[in-house]
This record gives sequence, C-alpha cells and structure tokens, in this order.
Amino acid sequence: QTGDRETWDKKLDFMLSCIGYAVGLGNIWRFPYLCYKNGGGAFLIPYFIFLLICGIPLFFLELSFGQFGALGPAAIWKIAPIFKGVGYCMMFISFVVCIYYNVIIAYSLHFIFNSFTSVVPWSTCGNYWNSKFCRTNTRSQNMFFWCQMTILNYITLVKTLKTIKFPSIPQYRTKVLRLTDSIDNIGGIQWELMGLLVLAWIIVFVCLFKGVKWSGKVVYFTATFPYVVLFILLIRGSMEEGAINGIHYYLTPNITKLQDVKVWSDAAVQIFYSLGAAWGVLLSYSSLNKFHNNVYRDALSICVVNCCTSFLAGFVVFSVLGALAYQTGRDIADVVDQGAGLAFVAYPAAVANLPIAPLWAFLFFFMLLNLGLDSQFGMIEGVVSGLLDEFPIFKRNRVKFLAGLCFIQFLLAIPMVTESGMYWVTLIDWYASGFPLMCAAVCEITCIAWVYGVDRFLYDIKCMIGRTPFLWQWWKATWSFITPLCILLIMVAHLCFYSPVTYNKIAYPSWAEVVGWMAAMFSIMMIP
Repeated sequence: QTGDRETWDKKLDFMLSCIGYAVGLGNIWRFPYLCYKNGGGAFLIPYFIFLLICGIPLFFLELSFGQFGALGPAAIWKIAPIFKGVGYCMMFISFVVCIYYNVIIAYSLHFIFNSFTSVVPWSTCGNYWNSKFCRTNTRSQNMFFWCQMTILNYITLVKTLKTIKFPSIPQYRTKVLRLTDSIDNIGGIQWELMGLLVLAWIIVFVCLFKGVKWSGKVVYFTATFPYVVLFILLIRGSMEEGAINGIHYYLTPNITKLQDVKVWSDAAVQIFYSLGAAWGVLLSYSSLNKFHNNVYRDALSICVVNCCTSFLAGFVVFSVLGALAYQTGRDIADVVDQGAGLAFVAYPAAVANLPIAPLWAFLFFFMLLNLGLDSQFGMIEGVVSGLLDEFPIFKRNRVKFLAGLCFIQFLLAIPMVTESGMYWVTLIDWYASGFPLMCAAVCEITCIAWVYGVDRFLYDIKCMIGRTPFLWQWWKATWSFITPLCILLIMVAHLCFYSPVTYNKIAYPSWAEVVGWMAAMFSIMMIP
C-alpha cells in the first residue's frame, strides 16, 4: 500500500459510505415498479437468483481487488496493464452520470423548498401552472384535486379525452420542467433550476473538498436518515385506507410471469445496477481500507442491506400508492409509475392528501436528497481518486482540482436545466450507463479470473482476511464461469430488448439517438 494515500478514520466510515453509495434513488423508484410490473412476489425469485450468481460475486470481487491494490480505478491495473482502459471506462461513466444526477438532486431541492408552506402548492388548483380544467373532488371525506387535460388532437376534429391527472403533474412538468414539445426545441434556461443546480454542486464540493476524512463523517447522517424516513412513511402510509391493497398488489405473485424472458432480464439488470459495481467507486472506496480489513464480511453485509432496502422501499411506496388509488377511485395500475414519474408525480400526489402534508413532503424529498448525495459523493470520489493516482502532480492542489471538475460538470449540465432539460437527462441516462457498465464489468472479472488468475486472487484475499473465504469453490466457479457468462447474457438480452429512447411516450429524433450511442461508445472505446 502506498503511504501517501489517505485512509478511513473508522471502519464505520467505509461501511456507511458504501451503503450510502449502493442504496440510491433506484432502490426507491425503480425496484418497486419492476416488482409490480413483473409478477409481484414472483419477481423476487429471479431477483435473488441473480443476486447470488452475479451481484454478490461481482461486488465481493471489486471490493477485494480495490483493498488489495490500494489504488484508484485506473492505477490499480498494474496487475495487467493492457486492461487499464477498463479503469478509464469506469471513470468516464461515473463522470457522465454525475452530470445529470445533480440535476435530479436539484429537482429534489425544488420540492424541499416548496414544502415550507402551510399547504403544499401541488395540492391546489389556484396556481399559474394549473390548466383551466383543474377542479376538486371528494371521496371518503378526503379532498383530492384533479386536473383534466385535452390530450388528443385528431386531424381537424379536436376531441377532449378526460383523463384524470394529478396536480403534481403540471407542478412537475410545467413549473419545474416547463417542458417543450421535443428535444429539438431546446427552449430557454430555467433560472430557478439553474440556481438550485449551483446549490447542489456547492453542497457536493463542500462535502468532498477535505476528502474521505470529512465525507466519511457526512455519511453518518446522509446514509442513515433515509432509513428513519422510510420507517416513518411506512407506518404513516399503512394507516391510510386502501394501503393494504397496494401492499397486496406489490407482493401477490404471478408465477406465470416467470415464463417471460423479459422478467429475468429486468431482474438481472436491476441487481447489476443497484449494487453499483463497475463504476470505479467500490475500487476507490475499498482502496482506502486497512490491508487486513475483513472485506469478505463487509461485501456480504452491504449486499444484504442494499437488497433489504429495496424490499422495504416497495412496502413504503405501494402502501401510499394503494391509499392514493383508493382515494381517487382508480386502479393501482393507473397510479403506478417508475423513475422520476414515481418520485416527482405519483408520490407527491399521494403525500398531498395526508394530514400535515408539508411535513411528509419535506421528509420524502429530503430523503431523496440524501440518497442522491450519497451516490454522487461516491461517483465524484471515484473519478477524483482515479485521476489523482494517475497524475500525482494534482495531489498538492486537490481542492482546486475538485473545484475545476465540479465546475466543468456544472457547465455540461446547463442544457439539462433548459426547457428541454428532461429530454437530455433521459437521453444520457438511457445510453451512458447501461451497456458500457456491462462491458467494463465483464472485462474486469475476465482480467482477474483468467489473466491475473483466480487462484492467485483467492490467495490475495487469504492474505488480507487471514483465511480462505468460506465456500471458496463457489467464488472460484462464479468468478471464472458463472458471473461472466451471466453478464454476457444480460448484454445479449439488453440488445435483444433494446428500444429507442422515449420520454413520456415522445420519440426522439435520429440525431439524438446518435448522440446517445456516441456517449455510450466513447466510454467503451476507452478499453481498447
């Protein structure tokens, strides 16, 4: 281990940083939706299978590799210098994702500030962003607000399709996004979001400029607070009428769904993304551990916490959505959404109907802020540590280097806070972090298992933890054959089920798809 690298002050600093990084926004807004969409409780079967054969082995391998090498994502490839491009691929993926991830954090800040009112603004119809069709309705002594919009224009005959919409939809699309009709129409800069983006980058910089000595203490709050909020929201949501229906929808298994290849593909991809391997972050974090740290125990513990968090989030989200469906008289399938739609439309609509709505709204969006910041800390730290190990000349000016990196990423995010910004966020998210991650992961595990040697790697782990890992034959089999083949199958499924990028059912022009694939291929081309 090199003597000039900082290390974690305490073991808990490392554990909470890894948990905070791995448990991100996807645990809240992607896993519950996939579980519902793919057969409820039946989805857990392929989910846990891929956790055992792909997720945990890759996570354990990367933590062990980083701790033994004690170097960042690029410099660590001294074991096989020809694979150094894999490290650069990981860092470039993290760099690109950080650009739009802070935009999502800016959305969370917007809703946090709008929660400091006696009545949350997206629960009423008297705002400038509401349409003239917005009206109120009641059910079971609960007030709920509806927004009816004209969405169908059929040649010369204009027909009004009265579709129930939540006031949070115009709040999100009109006030927050001010969305244009397509990515071709870039629109103007949204100065409120621009200011919040500046604030988001300032928060990230302040938390990271002193290195892990400071960020390792910040995560004591940012990594634990979301669990407090999740349990509070679970208890409060379960008290609402209709909550049990949502949980029933969430857990009821539809075994016939297991015959669908897409279900298995979704489970594999979710495991791959949720644990956060192949981003370079785990290499960076574990490289700061003491050499004899029990990385085996850490890897298993973090994986279990991550997956249990996803499962818990499903209860939280669907208890509230079940109550929302009951209050509106709609089927749960009609209020379920994924991604930003779940976080910034469906859930705010549900929270708006709870007593003391501003409090629950603040807690929910403050939780999203903390989840986003933890993941952002990890990705930025991975890029910074990787580049500083490669170019030690910058180490004496680490603060200036970090400030410059944050400023560059802020500039690159400006198109994402224009009126077409959400199209850009969706475009980059669709292409930049999917297929390239799989390429990096399969190259990483192939290099360690077949070029460096799996037996040598197991001996390295024995040197660190003082014994051969339990069930070492299993780890040898997964690293050598099962996990790389699994990742290759995921890549094939990813290509087979590929669909062009869309947002809100709006197709993108051809040039936008080209830009997306260029962002993906630029990362992959780092490898050769």
